[in-house]
Amino acid sequence: MLAMLAATVIPTQCIEHGWFCPVPVTGDLCIDSPGFCDPIYKTAANISSLYQLDAFDWTVLIIYFGILAVLAIYGVYRVKLVAEFWRYSKFPPTSKGQFVENALPTVTVQLPLFNEMYVVERLVRAVTEIDYPRELLEIQVLDDSIDETVNIARATVEHYARAGFDITYLHRDDRTGFKAGALENGMKTAKGELIAIFDADFVPKPDFLRKLVHYFTDRTVGCAQMRWAHINGSYNLLTRLQTIMLDGHFVVEQTTRNRSGSFFNFNGTAGIWRREAIEMSGGWQHDTLTEDTDLSFRAQLLGWRFIYLLDEEAPAEIPVEINAFKAQQRRWAKGVLQVWFKLYRRIWYAPLPLWVKLEMFFRLTGNVSYPLMIVASFMQFPLLLVRYNQGLHQLMILDLPMLFFSTVSVVLYYGTAVWYLDEKRGRRLLHLPLVMGLGIGLAFSNARAVLEALAGVKSDFVRTPKYRVEKIDD
Repeated sequence: MLAMLAATVIPTQCIEHGWFCPVPVTGDLCIDSPGFCDPIYKTAANISSLYQLDAFDWTVLIIYFGILAVLAIYGVYRVKLVAEFWRYSKFPPTSKGQFVENALPTVTVQLPLFNEMYVVERLVRAVTEIDYPRELLEIQVLDDSIDETVNIARATVEHYARAGFDITYLHRDDRTGFKAGALENGMKTAKGELIAIFDADFVPKPDFLRKLVHYFTDRTVGCAQMRWAHINGSYNLLTRLQTIMLDGHFVVEQTTRNRSGSFFNFNGTAGIWRREAIEMSGGWQHDTLTEDTDLSFRAQLLGWRFIYLLDEEAPAEIPVEINAFKAQQRRWAKGVLQVWFKLYRRIWYAPLPLWVKLEMFFRLTGNVSYPLMIVASFMQFPLLLVRYNQGLHQLMILDLPMLFFSTVSVVLYYGTAVWYLDEKRGRRLLHLPLVMGLGIGLAFSNARAVLEALAGVKSDFVRTPKYRVEKIDD
């Protein structure tokens, strides 16, 4: 049908002069072809050849181009994020008011730990140096450790308690719920109106509370999140690539979603919650591997506002070896998809604009690209057999647009983060091909995580090891 339609729209003079024929024409006949008829001939001839394919050929092509189409859609979405980032980058959030000194809210800082012997002292020391009235600041060390961390953490807490800090040590022998369970347990005795959370690999700055607390003068604000910075970002090639990958998320995604009025997620650490928002949203739940994303979307679906502070950073240590990095990425890939399956009905029926729901869909399902990439890779050999006689013209028409959005969008996404953060951008921009390679290298590991989420397979929360590696000689 398409071939017949193509033939009917070609001018009669083209056919009379041999510019279009149902069979291949010789080079001599095509020499005088005007520019208008030549592409029509090539396109129609290529479309006609499709009708010679058998069922196997059609199956291969439909699956392959279906995968490319899905990847291209996610690529277009990524380009949209980049465009909107530059649109909103000059409009940072502002606090509704300022707390006077004698009306500052009480704050509980929760520090969840599991076998963190190398970093626990650094973390607790940094928290005790926070610039905030001591009588309004409570520190909870929530320790699920089963190694020497128990003794180190207990001794550290006792030291600062003697120095006059309101600091408590809570140890669980039963790790039910993992990190979410520890946070939930801490909430039972927490005194603060606001709850700040820091993982063991973070070193909060002394002034972070003074800067963030005033956003909570707005009673609708449920959470404020800072951007992650990287203590050991230049330690080795892996950490340098990780910084670019993380910066893409924290610079482009989080900023754009927040400032455009969409939902974004608390990243599990380096942020402050309003206690009321946690409790009204159902508290910490541990039926997914990303309890932070789960609680974030439940809270925002109830109407709580979140604030993302691009220019306020929280320094943190990132994994220095590949297995720890893969485990972290695998947990995130599986967890966010679990959140989608848990909340998609609530999201769909929520009284929200369609574009907000679509933003949540893309945020929570983006990792399906990993198994799709693997399937597309395995299809290359049968695809070569099917498309052996197809020319460059057809490849340009069908493949190039989809591949463009699938790949160039990644360069724009990470390149934007580098461009925004770094004055000396050249060296980091040269790492972008390696970042793409690292992403491909994660495909099998993350694809497995996605398939487990699709199948409803439960797994334990695997912690990311921290070694207090900050400099090359550590």
